[in-house]
Amino acid sequence: MQLQAHPNSYALVLSTENQISSLYKGNNPSMLLTNCLFRMGGSAALLSSHPSDRSRSKYQLVHSLRTHVGADDSSYQCVFQEEDEKEIVGVKLSKDLMNVARDALRVHITSLGPLVLPISEKLKYVKNLVERKILKKKIEPYMPNFKLAFDQFCMHTGGRAVLDRMQKSLELDDFHMEPSRMTLYRYGNTSSSSVWYELSYCEAKGRVKKGHKIWQMAFGSGFKVNTAVWYALKNVDPKSLKNAWMDEIDDFPVPLPMNKHMIKA
Repeated sequence: MQLQAHPNSYALVLSTENQISSLYKGNNPSMLLTNCLFRMGGSAALLSSHPSDRSRSKYQLVHSLRTHVGADDSSYQCVFQEEDEKEIVGVKLSKDLMNVARDALRVHITSLGPLVLPISEKLKYVKNLVERKILKKKIEPYMPNFKLAFDQFCMHTGGRAVLDRMQKSLELDDFHMEPSRMTLYRYGNTSSSSVWYELSYCEAKGRVKKGHKIWQMAFGSGFKVNTAVWYALKNVDPKSLKNAWMDEIDDFPVPLPMNKHMIKA
C-alpha cells in the first residue's frame, strides 16, 4: 500500500524468525513444542513501483489480503507468550489451534474467493449458499476449487498437522503441497520467511512459468491469515538462480511417513 501511495519508489521487505528471543527453557510440554518446530531463517524481497522495472522483475503483486480473528478469546490465546508455573517465559500452543486455524481459513477464503476464482466456481458457491441458507438443504458448504485459480501453492509451514488440515480443507494434491512439506522437512517452520523458501523451491524445480499465479498463504498468532497473490512476469530459469535449494534440489522431494506418494518433477 505504501508503494501505491508513493509512485516511483522501492520497498525492501525483510522476513525473519529469531529463535533466541522465544527459546523456552522450562518443562511444560505445550511450550516445548515450539523449540522443536521453529527454526531460524530469513529472506528479503525488493518491491518497486517504477514502471521501468517491469522488464526486469520476476513477479507482480496482484492481491494481498489479511484476516484477523483476534476478537475471539480462543483465537487470541491459541498461540500465546506467557509464563509457566515456574515463571519461565515461553510460547504456549493451545489444543484449540487446529480448530481456530480451520475457522480463520474459512473466513479468509470467503474474502479471497471473489478476487481470484473463475466465474464458474463463483456460481457453484452461490448455488450452494442459496441451497443451504434459503432452501434449507442439509448439505456441506461448497469448497471452491482453487486449483483453477492458482498454478503454484506456498502454504505456511506451521507443522505437519497444519499442512494436513490445509490439504484436506482445500482439496489439494500432494504435488501442490510438495513445496510446503519439503520446506518443513528441510528448514522447519521459519515463520514469515517460510513462504519464500517455498517459492524458492518452486523456482529451483523450474516450475514457475510466465503467466503463472502463485498463492502464498501464512498463519500467525492473533489469530491471523495472510495471503499474497503473485503473477509471474517471465519464466524462471533455475540455472540462473542462487537460492537456498540449488545445491540439493535434485534430492527432493523425499518420501515422508505421512505422505508416501510424492510426485517427482
